[in-house]
Amino acid sequence: MLRPETRARARALQLLYAWDLQSRPPLGDVAAALADGGDGRRWQAGLALARRVVAQVDRLDEAIAATAEHWRLERLGAVERNVLRLAALELVAAETPPAVIIDEAVRLARWFAGPQAPGFVNGVLDALARRLGRL
Repeated sequence: MLRPETRARARALQLLYAWDLQSRPPLGDVAAALADGGDGRRWQAGLALARRVVAQVDRLDEAIAATAEHWRLERLGAVERNVLRLAALELVAAETPPAVIIDEAVRLARWFAGPQAPGFVNGVLDALARRLGRL
């Protein structure tokens, strides 16, 4: 059984992925479409997390781009880009231990992205956490 925080991160990733691919429409519209008339309460924690990412997306993208040397953010896959955004938000917020944040991000990359994504995500987030003084 998944922890509620893991579920919220996975839902936030799904919302951010759809938001990113649809040229960034209002996040509420994306959430409504994904909930598909079902119980929208299941999406609330993920939606709150995704809203925090969207509110700071430019700042998060700058931090990621500065850390992911030789990689332009727009060249990353949408899943990897949004996993990094989500984890960067949590690293900056400093409310969760960095090892937990990185482990959860690697797990999301393993679930939703290609076979090389977990290693890439781990490397970028480790460097970002060090740059932020969290490791």
